[in-house]
Amino acid sequence: MFRRRIQMPTDDSPVPVADPKPHTTPSKGRPTPKRSESQGRRRVPMTAPTNRKEAYRLQRERDKTSRVREREGRLRGDERYLQPRDRGPVRKFARDWVDSRRVPWAYALPAILALLILTVIPFPTPIRAFFFYIYNYSVPVMILLLPLSYFMALRVKKAAAEKFPDENLKGIGFYAAMRALQMRPLRYPKPTVRPGGVPVPPKA
Repeated sequence: MFRRRIQMPTDDSPVPVADPKPHTTPSKGRPTPKRSESQGRRRVPMTAPTNRKEAYRLQRERDKTSRVREREGRLRGDERYLQPRDRGPVRKFARDWVDSRRVPWAYALPAILALLILTVIPFPTPIRAFFFYIYNYSVPVMILLLPLSYFMALRVKKAAAEKFPDENLKGIGFYAAMRALQMRPLRYPKPTVRPGGVPVPPKA
């Protein structure tokens, strides 16, 4: 007799099929740069000097660029480049206080100097006598205007004490008075406000 073939039961449950498309991260909205392009952007081309003369030339160019950057920063009033005497919020307040007002005696000293130069030019005698006459009377006027700078220094110091009660105000009055005696185009750092308190627009 032949043995009866035993049939094993089979499982009819469906076999899960692997997803043919692997999971991918969402698109970044821009194409992925090539490896050569990304490496090229990270690298900064630098050429080493081949001799001492070339090294000196590169050093001079770097020094010149640094001096220009520092000078522009000082003219803008950037605290990083200012001298110690011009640093701090109190000094900035004194500069803006003086620059926001019209100071007539700031032009007195340049006017006297111009008259003095005119007196030594060989003009005809009547013209030279006229210049001498104006010059002789301008000096006393200049002396009378000097106390106005003193009163301005007191006002600046009082205003600074009200605004900065915890700051050191030593020398702030003299600092403001000396700035007031300078012509506006020659003031340093450059004024950031116009007469009346209107800010100076930045240069394009």
